[in-house]
Amino acid sequence: MSDKPFPLTLRDLEGLTAQYPTPFYLYDERGIREHARRFTRAFASRFPLFREYFAVKACPNPFILKILAAEGFGADCSSLPEIILAEKAGITGERIMFTSNETPEREYVYANLKDATINLDDITHIDYLEKAIGGLPELICFRYNPGPLKEGNALIGKPEEAKYGLTRPQILEAYADAAKRGSKRFGLHTMVASNELNPDYFVETAVLLFELAAEIKQKTGCAVEFVNMGGGIGIPYKPGQKAVDYDYVARGIREAYDRIMVPAGLDPVAIYFECGRPVTGPYGWLVTRAIHEKHIYREYVGLDASMADLMRPGMYGAYHHVSVVGKENAPHDRVYDVVGSLCENCDKFAVQRQLPAIEKGDFVVIHDAGAHGRAMGFNYNAKLRAGELLLREDGKIVEIRRRETEDDYFATLDFKKLGGFTV
Repeated sequence: MSDKPFPLTLRDLEGLTAQYPTPFYLYDERGIREHARRFTRAFASRFPLFREYFAVKACPNPFILKILAAEGFGADCSSLPEIILAEKAGITGERIMFTSNETPEREYVYANLKDATINLDDITHIDYLEKAIGGLPELICFRYNPGPLKEGNALIGKPEEAKYGLTRPQILEAYADAAKRGSKRFGLHTMVASNELNPDYFVETAVLLFELAAEIKQKTGCAVEFVNMGGGIGIPYKPGQKAVDYDYVARGIREAYDRIMVPAGLDPVAIYFECGRPVTGPYGWLVTRAIHEKHIYREYVGLDASMADLMRPGMYGAYHHVSVVGKENAPHDRVYDVVGSLCENCDKFAVQRQLPAIEKGDFVVIHDAGAHGRAMGFNYNAKLRAGELLLREDGKIVEIRRRETEDDYFATLDFKKLGGFTV
């Protein structure tokens, strides 16, 4: 029996797919809400000014964002359309953290008009932002890149090789400069890991930021009012992996706060996170059907979904658990490559995976796809992206994004001009 449950039965899926053919994404509202409350409770009980800014890039659907807004979440946005999505869900003003990089002028202008918190990624962006909006906002934040002082992880790489953030000398200069130009409120941010399961990593990150905040105050006189730990909290994609213990992390951060921030005269300071993956990832599934089988040098199962629907396994070699609905307790005595139909050999959901015998027509579910799944979909090979369904707390299932059609794919082309185009 897998410890990766799926909320629908075979009979449920047979009825559901009569209206919504596979492939599609399914999200569990109850699971998302319960996780949001557990996450908030762990940190807010120790930091009354705590807020989670959900990383919109992880699951950019306004229905999901509206659920999270009701749970008190803000939104971490990286583009103008992501800000609009947050606003449509009722998240506005400083509850939007605009953390972008190489940002076009118009996006800074829009973020400022909407009173979003602007988090600058480079020291040269101070001039750029000032010219774009006619001065610096009262509240400004800077993203710190610790370089070799902090190890990254396999997914995000070494901080000193990343394009993000300011160096330590630059960040001290940036706060002093922003204060001279009129900013009066300040925040501090970093993001140095992705999908990390070691809870001590986040406590160590807090220590790094608290020590920097104390130095910023001492050397520039600027007192930060919030410290944003970024995201990076991972999820146990593989059965048997242990999820991050939020209470353990919150206790460790509080101890560091009392040891560093309080003596520095920086209490109270708000603590923020901007996680996406743990909030929605475990509560989303890509639901597909097996439509082909192939017997050559390996055994293959072909699905009606492809890497265009979920790119993480093909792009990163990432593990996603695979189950066959109705065969959860059957012997896993076959070894398959589970693949899609793209003209790319990396279009594989699982490689040499032990699974039960799969027949054409079986429902194959890809687990932990609720973050960086549909969001990273694409149209290579003219593939049409899957729709999204939401399992409500009352058991009803509603469509929250329809699947793409051929008309959607062709919408940006003007075929009328084609007739007059000579070659």
